[in-house]
Amino acid sequence: MRKQRVYLETTMFNYYIDQTKDAHPATLAFFEALGRGEFDGYTSAITYRELTAAPEPKRAKMLELIGKYHIAMLEESDESIKLADIYIKNGVIPAAKPLDVRHIAIATVNAIDIILSYNFKHINKLKTKTMIPAINQIEGYRNITIAQSEELIDL
Repeated sequence: MRKQRVYLETTMFNYYIDQTKDAHPATLAFFEALGRGEFDGYTSAITYRELTAAPEPKRAKMLELIGKYHIAMLEESDESIKLADIYIKNGVIPAAKPLDVRHIAIATVNAIDIILSYNFKHINKLKTKTMIPAINQIEGYRNITIAQSEELIDL
């Protein structure tokens, strides 16, 4: 059976570090499963830039996770930028939040199975989770699931 390809949006790294978050245990469990090779982990240069903007010592701890868990880095492309623009034009995510929509587009064009995110304002919300599959189908991309750690890991 093929391992699921999972894209870790920026909030995943924050939830790993921040022990006060309710989803911290599930996030740790997901990273442990990733470390055991149960999933193939991916993130993007956008996530990397967002993580480098965090204050120390949090920044170093979050960036360390990329190497520790062998998370592959995906780059933005002309194709993903075009798809992000389509998502914005269709009202999936406001144009004022272009990084949020670019995470989804990068994951989609790279045939990722699941995006893990605790960004409930724009990414992991019903509107986004229903509109993205519809647009992806119209544009010739496969479906992508948006979820949180608790939905992927049995605790």
